[in-house]
Amino acid sequence: MKLVSAIIKPFKLDDVREALSEVGVQGITVTEVKGFGRQKGHTELYRGAEYVVDFLPKIKVEAAVAADQVERVVEAITSAARTGKIGDGKIFVYNLEQTVRIRTGESGAEAL
Repeated sequence: MKLVSAIIKPFKLDDVREALSEVGVQGITVTEVKGFGRQKGHTELYRGAEYVVDFLPKIKVEAAVAADQVERVVEAITSAARTGKIGDGKIFVYNLEQTVRIRTGESGAEAL
């Protein structure tokens, strides 16, 4: 089992959700986050004063999937979230040692 975690631009969330649904991902967790990478933020003008926005709003999408689904999931996120501009985001894949469905007590792949 793997945990696929993707940091994407907020306006790409619906596209990513649809792409994941098409490849068979049944559940995702979405979190509003802030951060920066190579973009290093940007400057904005507000009421005549210029200030630096260090942390940009992003969306973190997480999905626990079977190991054999990882490549399809990563490809689906990549194609749905890509704009070709800086700040498109990153995808991280983690190993999951154990999962447990709280309601039924199922564990492992059955809990996904």
